[in-house]
Amino acid sequence: MTKKRIISLVLGAVMAVGLLSGCVAGSSSKSAKTEEQKTEASTAVQQTEESTESKKDTNESGKTLVVYYSAQGHTVNFAEAIAEELNADTFEITPVDTYSSEDLDWTKDGSRVNKEHDDESLRDIALEATTVENWDSYDTVYIGYPIWWGIAAWPVDNFVKDNDFTGKTVIPFATSSSSGMGESGEILEGYAGGGNWLEGKRFQSNEDVANAREWAASLAQ
Repeated sequence: MTKKRIISLVLGAVMAVGLLSGCVAGSSSKSAKTEEQKTEASTAVQQTEESTESKKDTNESGKTLVVYYSAQGHTVNFAEAIAEELNADTFEITPVDTYSSEDLDWTKDGSRVNKEHDDESLRDIALEATTVENWDSYDTVYIGYPIWWGIAAWPVDNFVKDNDFTGKTVIPFATSSSSGMGESGEILEGYAGGGNWLEGKRFQSNEDVANAREWAASLAQ
């Protein structure tokens, strides 16, 4: 065998080994990449499951209730927006003797609200219900109401008086065309005799309810 022939065979063998090594390296690289992708996917799934469980635990241990009285259909819109934002339950305060539009006409002398405003003994409003199912399971309670003469509409009073707010965070919110919150929250806190009452928020009756959602979301952070 000639010297050139030997060199040619050696070079061929070297090239074959190089090609084989490249294939093996490429295969190993693809295999490693696949395993890495599988690991990342598994981690993402695990994190999602943990996040879901965490939210579930929070919801079960820190439930929120939105209680409201809506005389003319304004407060209910904000209450429902807050409840939707927080995934909360709702409870409507309903007087046994509901208010008609004539009853609520504060510009008319002798209307029901004017009589009740002038005579506090008439503000003891009987309610259809004040007992909330599973009341003890709620850690946070929002209480919404219209403002009447600078205070909370008095149908709310007996609900607050009839329930034990000990250990609960209570957040009032109100609706009105012009009046502010006034001392409505402080007065209700006095009726409650317990609970951690936070500063409330007043919304204009025709205000965009998206503002209520944003407010509730900011408190939940």
